Amino acid sequence: MSRTIVDIHVLQTVPPSNLNRDDTGSPKTATYGGVRRARVSSQAWKRAIRTAFASGLGQSELGVRTKRVVEVLAERIRDRAPELADRAEELAKATVNVAGIKTTASSKGNAEESSYLVFLSSRQYDNLAAAAVIAADQVDVNAALKAQDVKTLANRDHSVDVALFGRMVADISDINVDAAVQVAHAISVHGVENEYDYFTAVDDRKQESDETGAGMIGTVEFNSATLYRYGTLDVDALMTSLGDATATRRAAEAFVRAFVTSMPTGKMNTFANRTLPDAVVVQLRDTQSVNFVGAFEEPVVADSTSGRVPLASKKLAGYATQIEDKYAQRPLASWVVRVGDATDALSALGSDVSLPELIENVGDQISTRIGEIPRLGETA
Repeated sequence: MSRTIVDIHVLQTVPPSNLNRDDTGSPKTATYGGVRRARVSSQAWKRAIRTAFASGLGQSELGVRTKRVVEVLAERIRDRAPELADRAEELAKATVNVAGIKTTASSKGNAEESSYLVFLSSRQYDNLAAAAVIAADQVDVNAALKAQDVKTLANRDHSVDVALFGRMVADISDINVDAAVQVAHAISVHGVENEYDYFTAVDDRKQESDETGAGMIGTVEFNSATLYRYGTLDVDALMTSLGDATATRRAAEAFVRAFVTSMPTGKMNTFANRTLPDAVVVQLRDTQSVNFVGAFEEPVVADSTSGRVPLASKKLAGYATQIEDKYAQRPLASWVVRVGDATDALSALGSDVSLPELIENVGDQISTRIGEIPRLGETA
């Protein structure tokens, strides 16, 4: 059976930074190919992607992931029926519980919370709020909520981010949503050794009184790296969750844009390390997703004649070509967004395009394959 899969490969150079730190404050690392590499966890980058959606998608297309489901739903109930303001929290709790999500008292005295993060779309909250308002007029609120099948209301009208990244609810597995997206841990294409920045902070008042000595001293750990990043989107799974061709295209385009341009914000104010990728390769496949990290199992070693980006570009281009040839895994379409001569080698992998052109081309291919005729905002 033919599938529609979008693979995204990124080479991105990041200056001294601490994008994603462990419990000791050190930049995360991993051993790959017997060599210690810089690493940014998939969770950190997925969070950055979700945050980036806000600039391209409406709030109604997005979800809220929180333990404070009762609080959020109570706000929706008050907005919909101000006369129920005094009962909003009680109705919200009943609605959430009847839907199968267990709640317990908050340690801070707020509305009851779930014991785990619950990811619900804005439209799902609206649907649940509407059900709660209807049930408020009934003698038996719980029976009225059950009659409206609130569990089903929590499992339809998925938001873009829920459909992309999935949802797991321990108490009610039948409303789980399979993720359409997989994101790999980003790793450096070369070995790294973390470094330490010793810093001091001056006490302005001491300076005024001619006192000597720093007001504060400390260290912050960092590294710099050329990262290989990979993510893949199963368009068919996305279509299944969203149930609409136009929404599927919008979601896919939003994911490609956000994956390419987002960056985790760890220690961003300290290092001002935000960059855009040196190169992006996007491939449309109809068989399976293919991660090209094997190109860097042997680490890139820069020398006086070449930096890491040109060497990494050559390795990535060569490895991708061999995978396609030896395993008959040629993509249906392939595009390359790249900057500078250092990434010349990657031109062999696809058509050179800008990011806006890439997103439009990916969207057009998806529309063709899932049967959408007009683009959003256009007439047929």
